[in-house]
Amino acid sequence: MPSEFDPFAELKKLVMEDMRKTYSEKVIDHFLNPRNLGELEDADGFGKVTGPRGDTMQICLRVKDDKITDATFMTDGCGTAIACGSMTTELAKGKAIAEALKITQEDILKSLDGLPEDDIHSSLLAADTLKEALRDYLSLQKEPWKRAYRRVESFWASR
Repeated sequence: MPSEFDPFAELKKLVMEDMRKTYSEKVIDHFLNPRNLGELEDADGFGKVTGPRGDTMQICLRVKDDKITDATFMTDGCGTAIACGSMTTELAKGKAIAEALKITQEDILKSLDGLPEDDIHSSLLAADTLKEALRDYLSLQKEPWKRAYRRVESFWASR
């Protein structure tokens, strides 16, 4: 049986060559194969931040015994926002809350082997969104009644 012809094979090759001139292999990998993409129902911590360029990211956390057992993200941003959200959730998983609070924009950039100057905003968006999700988790620990209001908001938002 003959192999299938891919009319876009040459274009894909050119796009990848161009991407490699600008981005590290880690950025490309996390963009093309994002880890932890999606939402967590009844998350223990939730953060949603819109960056200065209008892209939005959300991070959901699941926590057990003060340790992040799961983290997911979603974004409407560019490829670097996807890569940064993916890397941020990977960095956060398995960490204690106090450790995760220390994850910075620089940690994300270093883990991705850097980003071009025009794309650095994506790492700041991811770091800020993680901090927001962690603040939400800590707030719910102090005032657990707020969790009921989150469910009501979610119900009405889905209508």
